[in-house]
Amino acid sequence: MTRRLTSEERAALATGLPEWRLVDGRDAIIRQLRFADFNEAFGFMTRVALLAERMDHHPEWSNVFNRVDIVLTTHDCGGLSVRDVAMARAIEEICGPGAG
Repeated sequence: MTRRLTSEERAALATGLPEWRLVDGRDAIIRQLRFADFNEAFGFMTRVALLAERMDHHPEWSNVFNRVDIVLTTHDCGGLSVRDVAMARAIEEICGPGAG
């Protein structure tokens, strides 16, 4: 089973993943992104989908035109885990600097 984050790891989220925030009422993190248009948003989602398959860790997400909302949590352990942090970091690599 995947390990949930410790309190120290949770505290480090604000500095390590500044674009992500905790979801109210859930043990999860969210990132909201905006792109130039639907095509760019969908292309980003395709790259993340391929990453998710490789990592065997799949986000909860939604897309409306140029906006993509990504929620990460680990259902197997009932909350935030090291897998979510790894996925968020990998998503940041796809986003590149200044994305959002």
